[in-house]
Amino acid sequence: QVQLVESGGGLVQPGGSLRLSCAASGSIFSINAMGWYRQAPGKQRELVATITSGGSTNYADSVKGRFTISRDNARMVSLQMNSLKPEDTAVYYCNLNGWRTASSSRITIYWGQGTQVTVSS
Repeated sequence: QVQLVESGGGLVQPGGSLRLSCAASGSIFSINAMGWYRQAPGKQRELVATITSGGSTNYADSVKGRFTISRDNARMVSLQMNSLKPEDTAVYYCNLNGWRTASSSRITIYWGQGTQVTVSS
């Protein structure tokens, strides 16, 4: 089983910055991708950014140009958030998907417990 632990959330002023980190531990054969999703009160969970093992990235239009996702090592991913807006307020969840064993044909998806990001004056 894989465990994901997020850190770096908190309260920040509009226009400020935060850096979120996610560390993965446990047994997995190969990672396909890691990423960040968020869910604001009364809204559905949405994609923020993803990065594959090959380094390809994908961003939501609402954060493109302000957020940057990166792989710090094989089992850690970070999200640098700049020029934060009140609408960025949400619980941010780390996501990992991959193959549990060398014989796995189906991808398994894992989620972290989430970290709160609040952008307010």
